[in-house]
Amino acid sequence: MELVLKQWLYTEIGQFARQWEQAQIEELLQNVFGYHAIQIGLPQWPLMQQNRISHKWYTHTDNISDTAGLAVVCQPEQLPFATESIDLLVLPHTLETSSDPHQVLREVERVLVPEGQVVITGFNPWSLWGARDRVPGLECLLPVPPSHQLSPWRVEDWLSLLSFDVTQERQGCYRPLCEQSKWMQRWQFLEKWGARWWPLFGAVYVLKATKRVSSVTMVGLDWAKQKKARVRSAAVAQRHATRTYSDDT
Repeated sequence: MELVLKQWLYTEIGQFARQWEQAQIEELLQNVFGYHAIQIGLPQWPLMQQNRISHKWYTHTDNISDTAGLAVVCQPEQLPFATESIDLLVLPHTLETSSDPHQVLREVERVLVPEGQVVITGFNPWSLWGARDRVPGLECLLPVPPSHQLSPWRVEDWLSLLSFDVTQERQGCYRPLCEQSKWMQRWQFLEKWGARWWPLFGAVYVLKATKRVSSVTMVGLDWAKQKKARVRSAAVAQRHATRTYSDDT
């Protein structure tokens, strides 16, 4: 499925979606710092070039040469990185092209450092593009079948269960799914209309989330209260001893 997505990104509508995603991700990554950043999938499409992190790698399921930088051959469900060793992860349509998106997110949670960040892109099934692919009898034009498309709200729920905070969400590509450039231009006005009137139904979305750090509360004795208790106990004992001595005399 990833190969189909790679080919689709060079079509007329695919280049439009790619340019929108590229612009959003570059803006979201401007103030992300750290030591290590990984893009999971699509290494031919570098999305982290504008980010300031110096050590960047790209993963792919096949041993290829046309990558934007250092490439690691692996499956997204089994990342070969140490636990809590990565500061930034970028997943361009990785969840919807994976056979086990839940496991991919579990691996994301494992390898990210506390307060590490992840950026996820995907196709929104509740959009004009998704609705068009669901009409019986029409050819599917998206590289991801409707059964594999994940809504942004579903991904947010999964991230929340893994202790992530979704800090930013963006949606775009509101024009109909067209294959010819002339129709793409004619429907261009829908980008402004969609962003204003139906902002939650963009065809493509980008999510940015931060791995939460569980705060640890030290549970122990309140020494101030313990000291007061000891003073009271000593006073009671002294009064008792004085009373006993008086009775004896």
